[in-house]
Amino acid sequence: MALKTRLTERFDIEHPVLSAPMAFVAGGALAAAVTKAGGLGLIGGGYGDAEWLDEQFRAAGNTPVGCGFITWSLADAPHLLDAVLEREPATIFLSFGDPAPFAPKIAQAGVPLICQVQTLKGARGAIDAGACVIVAQGAEAGGHAGVRATFPLVPEVADLIAARSPDVVLCAAGGVGDGRGLAAALMLGADGVLVGSRFSACSEALVFPGWHEALLGADGDVTVQTSIIDIARKRDWPEPYKIRVVENALVKRWRGKEDEMRARQDEEAANYEQAAAKGDSGNYGVIVGENVGLIGDIEPAATILERMVSEAEALLRRGADFVSPAAKG
Repeated sequence: MALKTRLTERFDIEHPVLSAPMAFVAGGALAAAVTKAGGLGLIGGGYGDAEWLDEQFRAAGNTPVGCGFITWSLADAPHLLDAVLEREPATIFLSFGDPAPFAPKIAQAGVPLICQVQTLKGARGAIDAGACVIVAQGAEAGGHAGVRATFPLVPEVADLIAARSPDVVLCAAGGVGDGRGLAAALMLGADGVLVGSRFSACSEALVFPGWHEALLGADGDVTVQTSIIDIARKRDWPEPYKIRVVENALVKRWRGKEDEMRARQDEEAANYEQAAAKGDSGNYGVIVGENVGLIGDIEPAATILERMVSEAEALLRRGADFVSPAAKG
């Protein structure tokens, strides 16, 4: 069972699957589990907690893993990039901001740079910054994303790469939850996929109590993009990015009243932390993509990855069945 692509060749891995560096969810245990299963796991550096990062790299041990940062947040704590580069990560992953200020240092360290983009403009910037891998992320994704959909964005970025920098590897993100999504991404011109939401529903994920139960009780119809969760968490995200979550009591209570919520932000932040500690998933942000309806179990990351690749391989082998033999003259 193997799918050989430019992504597997670039990182010398068995499967063309990266686990998303979900902030505070993708810790060292999850990243290491994905790498050990044949993909490449990434720790979610997110908002820049040095102590948490140290803890998660220790949890990963000697397993090769990468680390992802929210680029605009990293600009407020650039020393964290130095600290991670000293650990010789498998890759640095930057998203939601301009990677150019950080790219030279990453290149000097000899570490591959992955840039996640949400637009063609972002893809052009990633190429100019020297990214060796571009992740084209659609709005179906869990967490923060733009407004473009995965299905048309990926082939458009593939065409841009082919024209401007053919050696750059492309991954698709946003809505990939099983082997069907992986196979479709390869057909769209991607060399692999970045998977977040499906790995958030694994036994190694670092999530609040009640999170997994909320995922299992949801489907894609009940996810929304909103700024309410970021207001409650005191995360000042720039436009146009909003976070996709399960629509719950917190979202419904404050929809359309975001300015009032900001005026009561300290109180609401305390309520949010209390809900997270108690496992009250109706009152904290259950972050997940539109593929939540494809999540039927909470399983080890390796099980999820191996099944995804096996399903994709079977589908790709059956693809020839759709092509009719040439008519005889």
